[in-house]
Amino acid sequence: MEWFTSSDYWLSRLVFQRGLAALYLIAFVVAANQGRALIGERGLTPAPRFLARMPFRGSPSLFHLHFSDRFLTGCAWLGAALAAAVAAGAADRVALWAAMLMWLVLWLLYLSIVNVGQVWYGFGWESLLLETGFLAVFLGNARTAPPVLVLWLLRWLLFRVEFGAGLIKIRGDRCWRQLTCLYYHHETQPMPGPLSWFFHRLPKPLHRVEVAANHLAQLVVPLALFTPQPVASVAGGVVVVTQLWLVASGNFSWLNWVTVLLGLAAVDGRRAARVLGLPEPPPLAAPPIWYEAVVLAATALVVVLSYWPARNLISGRQLMNYSFNPLHLVNTYGAFGSVNRSRFEVVIEGTDEPVPTADTVWKEYEFRGKPGDVRRMPRQFAPYHLRLDWMMWFAGISPAYARAWFGPLVTRLLEGDRATLRLLRSCPFPGAPPTYLRARLFLYRFTTWRELRATGAWWHRTFVREFLPPVALDRTGGADRPGGPGGGSGAG
Repeated sequence: MEWFTSSDYWLSRLVFQRGLAALYLIAFVVAANQGRALIGERGLTPAPRFLARMPFRGSPSLFHLHFSDRFLTGCAWLGAALAAAVAAGAADRVALWAAMLMWLVLWLLYLSIVNVGQVWYGFGWESLLLETGFLAVFLGNARTAPPVLVLWLLRWLLFRVEFGAGLIKIRGDRCWRQLTCLYYHHETQPMPGPLSWFFHRLPKPLHRVEVAANHLAQLVVPLALFTPQPVASVAGGVVVVTQLWLVASGNFSWLNWVTVLLGLAAVDGRRAARVLGLPEPPPLAAPPIWYEAVVLAATALVVVLSYWPARNLISGRQLMNYSFNPLHLVNTYGAFGSVNRSRFEVVIEGTDEPVPTADTVWKEYEFRGKPGDVRRMPRQFAPYHLRLDWMMWFAGISPAYARAWFGPLVTRLLEGDRATLRLLRSCPFPGAPPTYLRARLFLYRFTTWRELRATGAWWHRTFVREFLPPVALDRTGGADRPGGPGGGSGAG
């Protein structure tokens, strides 16, 4: 079938697949480095407990067959190795069926981790990576031209990502309609980056222009993805530019980078290759019949599953970042339907004194990405994802968000657990664990230009209240008992 494939998108597919494999690599490295501390056998929310109460049908995962810290880490490093090989071009050097199998294994391994990841893997970019990775299985390799149907499915995915995010804003916080949300967002977002301070200090009229441009990029431009070339390429290019703007302004894991790759997949690769002076690819063979049948079946599946996300888009009760099936196929997306006006941070402190007094010196634990030391400039970590740092942001919003894991976190710190300490930037007790820990809530704000010049501090913070009173290990009752942040009932 001549209509089935289009060699015009050979370069687009090449960039898309290599980039997606690189993001898979990062995601698996994150799982390898953080999985044991977060969801391991003695993790903050142990996966074995989750698996004991969750049937396979509700959360498909290889870990229903077996779970151990070693097996979790092994699966993560296996995924990382395979992703690195695909990013280096291995899938283009093997038969078509073998390339598809590589992509399928990547998807299955990461799905298995996400489906036991619980609160740590409850973000929209997990579903986005899985949905994009599933479509990549059917995109073929260098031995055949890209299938047109899968290219259209990628555009449909990109449309839902952008249009869904635009709708959730217009329907949500009134500051989006008033064009004022960026008066606050750069300062109160989950994990600011090195340029966030400067973005926040832009003139307010420019912030209003930013919001208006965002509405245009998310509510108008996505419609052009379904138009003929070169208009669709221009729309894809606009998405790429706006996503890079977001990359510069904060840390949002690989959300923006997957969206960038989806935008590039809409670009006419043949025209782009001519602009870049690249040679034309060799003639590509006609796809085998079995491949056409598989692609048609996958397309039919996505079309059927699209009913629920499409209905969600037009619903007055639009859901944000929601998966309608446990395989995370054809999801709904969105971000920042509401914007915080103030930033609250939970600061964890410890002491090695036998009994805390009014004169006790408390030493602060520093996290890798979340604000702590007011003189420390925010760092760029994305697309690498610091899961604990992100959840600490939610804890600052409400203790309810931290109820499942904050008590175990405090217990692990009192125990000096090495896996947990590796999640942090520094531990003020290198020799032996502290005798007591406490947590306090602070109001953080970016300093002004004058304050920055005078003090060298990027943040100013004000004590708000006690988040967790001083607790010792013998008062926690074990690492797995519900904690008491905000309630004063103990740590573990």
